[in-house]
Amino acid sequence: MSEVLRPKVEHPDAPPEHVSFREACRFWFKLGLISFGGPAGQISIMHQELVETRRWISERRFLHALNYCMLLPGPEAQQLATYIGWLMHRSVGGIVAGALFVLPSLFILIALSWIYLVSGETTLVAGLFYGIKPAVTAIVLQAAHRIGSRTLKNSLLLMVAAAAFVAIFALAVPFPAIIAAAALIGFIGGRVAPDKFRTGGGHGPANRSFGPAIIDDDTPTPEHARFKWRRLLTVLALGGLLWFVPMVLLKTVFGWEHTLTQMGWFFTKAALLTFGGAYAVLPYVYQGAVGQYAWLTPAQMIDGLALGETTPGPLIMVVAFVGFVGGYLKAVVGPDSLFLGGAVAAGLVTWFTFLPSFIFILAGGPLVETTHNELKLTAPLTAITAAVVGVILNLALFFGYHVLWPAGFAGSFDWISAAIALGAAVALIGFKRNVIHVILGCAVLGLLLKTAIA
Repeated sequence: MSEVLRPKVEHPDAPPEHVSFREACRFWFKLGLISFGGPAGQISIMHQELVETRRWISERRFLHALNYCMLLPGPEAQQLATYIGWLMHRSVGGIVAGALFVLPSLFILIALSWIYLVSGETTLVAGLFYGIKPAVTAIVLQAAHRIGSRTLKNSLLLMVAAAAFVAIFALAVPFPAIIAAAALIGFIGGRVAPDKFRTGGGHGPANRSFGPAIIDDDTPTPEHARFKWRRLLTVLALGGLLWFVPMVLLKTVFGWEHTLTQMGWFFTKAALLTFGGAYAVLPYVYQGAVGQYAWLTPAQMIDGLALGETTPGPLIMVVAFVGFVGGYLKAVVGPDSLFLGGAVAAGLVTWFTFLPSFIFILAGGPLVETTHNELKLTAPLTAITAAVVGVILNLALFFGYHVLWPAGFAGSFDWISAAIALGAAVALIGFKRNVIHVILGCAVLGLLLKTAIA
């Protein structure tokens, strides 16, 4: 076992030694490189390392922080890392933990996006993506099934999901409007029929102990984590400036209609709408990035999701692919600097997508630390999660259409892609296979088929 992952506790009944900031940084960097498997896998890794092995934080405090992060828009695993880093080493610890959770995947996606654009027409890359695209359709369908089986526990929530599907599929209602309507339904329903809205998310109370932890159940809240109005206002003011100044500079230098300015504004809105995880916000990203701004094509959007699934970090990092492709194809810094334009755009959208998450944690953390009782999801969030199921189902149909009828309904049906998608769905839903294993298997199959056809 490497030094970074070696347990620091020699005596199970003795509290662990103090963790230095340098040692914590090494762990957060390592986590950013191995955080595959989506939110569930990433949270599982953190629980195993921080609660069970290292005992930096007790399970009760870990779940307390996680339940707060699940209430927020944004990637809960990255927010959880930020929260624990902040609790252990003040604001700088939270910023470093959250940033290191994201930066490795940003650099990896920039490199893969560039290779994709430059070499996408080669037999190798085209073959790999021929198999990956049907797998992505199955992955999105699995996400709808997974969230739906956990959330849609009664007929009322089923109706909410069905209404959301009809709204976005048949009526082209904007995603924010669907979220707002679902929240209103949950707000009213939670008072009229509260039992119908008690299913939905959250994590149960902790019932296990792995020995004394540095941040234990009864460890007093450190001074920097105590709520103070002055500190709250300072965080909000600095966070506002970190958003406002770049936006003003973009508008001043490039103008409001420029691609980079519109990316900053669009992904700020996207960051505030990611209730229910990355799959929930993907339809909104599609509506804007593909339909409204034409930063990339539907097929490229599917390919980007595939790359996001196979790289470490939160799945919402697919926005870096969207930014890179948009910046590259729109030549945002000139036709002679296409890679630079793509890299700048990828970094820009990552900044505006994740900045709110840091503000939520650094501003809201002290409020959460005022009590260690379990936080519960509200009725509006339960209704939003139900609506998200319908939205994700629409996304699966959208991907399926572009994969199975690549030339539109007027063209031929791709039976090979249909067979790959069906096999991937059976592997994911029926046999609970790992997402990365399924993607890699489908990629190899697609390459073999393309090579045989060629």
